[in-house]
Formats: sequence, structure tokens, C-alpha cells
Amino acid sequence: MSWEVAERVASWVGSGRPPFGKGSTPLDGATRAKLETDFAEATSRAEALVVEATGLRPGTGPAQARVVDRAGWVGNNLNSFRHLLDPVLSQLDTGSMPGSLQSAARAATGAQLGVVLGWMSTRVLGQYDLLLAEGDAGDVVTYVGPNIVALERAHGFPPEQFRLWIALHEVTHRCQFSGVPWLHGYFLSLVDEGIRGMTPDPRRFAEALRRAATSIRGGKNPLDDAGILGLVAPPEQLAVLRRIQALMSLLEGHGDITMDRAGAGVVNEANWFARTLRERRKKASPPARLLQQLTGIEAKLRQYQQGERFIEAVEAAGGPELFARVWDGPDQLPTLEEIREPGDWVTRMGLASLAAG
Repeated sequence: MSWEVAERVASWVGSGRPPFGKGSTPLDGATRAKLETDFAEATSRAEALVVEATGLRPGTGPAQARVVDRAGWVGNNLNSFRHLLDPVLSQLDTGSMPGSLQSAARAATGAQLGVVLGWMSTRVLGQYDLLLAEGDAGDVVTYVGPNIVALERAHGFPPEQFRLWIALHEVTHRCQFSGVPWLHGYFLSLVDEGIRGMTPDPRRFAEALRRAATSIRGGKNPLDDAGILGLVAPPEQLAVLRRIQALMSLLEGHGDITMDRAGAGVVNEANWFARTLRERRKKASPPARLLQQLTGIEAKLRQYQQGERFIEAVEAAGGPELFARVWDGPDQLPTLEEIREPGDWVTRMGLASLAAG
């Protein structure tokens, strides 16, 4: 992996070159200072609201807000990926390849990552870094200032409410990972297990093409479930991927539900914000939609809805107390099938009568 190529490509894509997105206007000093002040206040306020709504209390210090531009967001994520992948990537380099081919392969891989991160930098508003959610890094919630300001100006959003609304979702993720003692380590173990299952085996690509053709003949988009990774992953890695998807569905759905509940009576324009962002996703250009499918981002967007439906169904069956059992340990987490069929999880928790009702 060439991290230098990844950074250069991400910078080019993130600058808004068509077809990946619109360029962002650099923030002047006064606008950036106001963002930093507003998000410091919004993050602190959001944390109090989320703790009250969920009962999940972070085990570290108070959340810290950090405002970055697109390049800063890309840099943070490249550092996270490098921290995670460097121990593994050396095993994927084939020493038998000629030096020129090795360099080309590393550059191609870096370019692929750069395209994904660069495009995402034009869309993302906030982030709690799940890969480095430990130590001082576990206190930081990041906001991409130019993207937030651009949306506020384009749609006339009231900044105070919109910024609090964004903070509520991201702070919920921090409360999940720092308020549930086992969750962060479990998440990283899944990611590590998935990455260590990667090997550059050309036979998998041939098998992926056969599976894709079968899906297409059946009238299904082969990229629907997990993008290109879902096609090329071997069975054991695909099983890990599905566990990660189930966990992220739960966490993202919980983030959206908490954002609504914690913001009730405080963020009066929440429905307007949510509706506008949904329309924004639908209006992505065809190349951008293809990129979403290839990378599995469209599958991630569906996670929000599936996770919300799961939580609503579980609470309808047994109230918030039943849902809270998901935080008891990894064995209590729903599978991807249970996310889609919540009654199965309710039954597994020993509440078959409630599931039937």
C-alpha cells in the first residue's frame, strides 16, 4: 500500500473534481473560530442529553470537539487505517513479484483507498473514530467544517440547531464505545479478524464473477450486501463481515434513534434536517452511486434503517429494558439475520411469548 499515493489521490478527489463532488470553499478565520466555539458547546450539551437518554456513561473524560477541513479528515482516517493495516499489509506483499510490479500494485491499492476516502470527505459531516477509540483519541469527536457550513448555507439551516443535531449522533457513538466496557475491544477484534483473512488469491475473483452472474440472473444486485468485498471474501471472512455489518446496523440505528429522542424538544428542525440529507443521498451522480455500491457504502446507509426497525420492534416486544440486553456482552448481540427478523432475537432472549404477541 502506498500511503503517499492514497493521500495525493484523496486530496484530488476531495477537492471536488467531477464527478466525485463539489469543491469546498476554504473557511475564513472568523467562520472557523465560530465553528470551533459552537461545536465545543454543542458536543458538551449533546453528551449530557445522550447520557440521560441512553444511560450509557463514558468511562473517560468529557468529549472534545475538533473541527477539520476535508484534508484534515482524510489525514485522520489515513492515520487510523495505517495504524490498523500496516502490520497486515506486509504479509500481502508478494516478494516473488518483480520490483516494478510490486510498486505498481502498492500504488494501485493506494489510489483505490484514496478515491474512497477523498469522495467520502466531500460527504461526511462528523465522525467518532472507532479504530482509535482509546486513550486521548477516545475523547475526540471530529466535525468537517466546510461540508457543514456548505449545507447550512445551501438550505438555510439554523446553525445552532443543525450543529447540535450532528453532535448528538456522533456523541452517541462515543457513549456506545466508551460506555460499554467490552464493545471497543470486540469491534477491533472483528476488524482484525476480517483483515487477517485477506489474501491476494486470483481464484477468488473468478469465483466472485460467478457469484455476481448468479445474483444478476436472479434479479439481485450483487453489490447490495457488502460491495465488492462481499463478493471476493472467502466464506470465513464473509462470516466476519456479516458480524461487523450486524454490529454497525445496531449502532447506527441506535445512533439515529438516540439522536431523535435526546433532541426531542431541543432540536425542533430535526425532521427537516433528516429529510434534506436523505434527498442529498438520492441525488448522488451515477459515478458516485457506483462508488457507493462498490465500496459497500450503500449497504451502510441501509444499516441505519434496519437498525432502527430492529430497535423499535424489540422495544415494542419488551420495552427499553429488553433492548438494553444487547450491551450485556457479545453473545447478546443480534446476528445480521436477527437484525432483519427482530422476533428471532427476542425469542433467543427467552421471550418467545412476547415475540408471538
